Amino acid sequence: MSLPLSRFVPDNFTLALIVTVVLASVLPAQGQVGVAFEWITMAAIALLFFLHGAKLSRQAILAGAMHWRLHLLVFSLTFVLFPLLGLALKPVLSPLVTPELYLGLLYMCALPATVQSAIAFTSLARGNVPAAICSASASSLLGIFLTPLLVKLLLDTQGEAGSTLDAIQKIVLQLLVPFIAGQVARRWIGAWVARNSAWLRYVDQSSILLVVYTAFGDAVLEGLWHQVPWPALIGLVVVCCIVLALVLGLSTWLARLFGFNKEDEITIVFGGSKKSLATGVPMAQVLFASGSVGAMLLPLMIFHQIQLMVCAVIAARYARRTDTL
Repeated sequence: MSLPLSRFVPDNFTLALIVTVVLASVLPAQGQVGVAFEWITMAAIALLFFLHGAKLSRQAILAGAMHWRLHLLVFSLTFVLFPLLGLALKPVLSPLVTPELYLGLLYMCALPATVQSAIAFTSLARGNVPAAICSASASSLLGIFLTPLLVKLLLDTQGEAGSTLDAIQKIVLQLLVPFIAGQVARRWIGAWVARNSAWLRYVDQSSILLVVYTAFGDAVLEGLWHQVPWPALIGLVVVCCIVLALVLGLSTWLARLFGFNKEDEITIVFGGSKKSLATGVPMAQVLFASGSVGAMLLPLMIFHQIQLMVCAVIAARYARRTDTL
């Protein structure tokens, strides 16, 4: 059976990301306009994580929290397998990309899993949705502390270092504090957020687009497109496909090796193979110098689109299965 072409066509948000990168390349924000965009971006990120906190159901978390074996495997894939693959594949990956893009790939490997798409694909594939909600949400929160530590470890191996404690403090203030505030406010605004989730997702997307515009504008002013040749961009697409294929294959094999049922396998595959654009973009603003953020985000943006297209196909195949006793 042939697959619909629409599964391989970029969605509207991906097209908006491409337009944003082009706009930042042609018309980057400079001077006082650039400073204004930085303040607007910080406010948008705080609002993004406030709404994430307000949307997260504590009942759903408790419903899936007891499945500790599943969560342990998903976290191991996200925070152990991905970074190890990034390091182990260096002899294969380095000739395909520039050193800056390889560092961006390592950064991507250190990020937490997505929340929305991991849950959406698990639901579409008829997997264990409560466990997916719990796992993806916990991964996002753990990433606030684990990602800076992993970035330091991974980039130290490449001769790069930074202040991990300072980075964690900034991330806690910019991401975790608004998230906790959203959780506290959930009792008053949770129902309103649920009713308006359809248009509130545009707040999420607008926040990410703002950060991408600012980050790429700074990178362009620092000469990003002179440092990243077209062959390296093509190589980056190949690299992202290699990493995703390995993680998808290993996550499926491990889920079956440890005896998980099909619903849990689906949750593991979609929870353990994702990397979060919503968390990765604002974190990069904190962890890296402004001129290098653009190159650090390119691998994540490309991987994000590839993972959506590939997982849409996999989810459809899972959904067509016939369950037998």
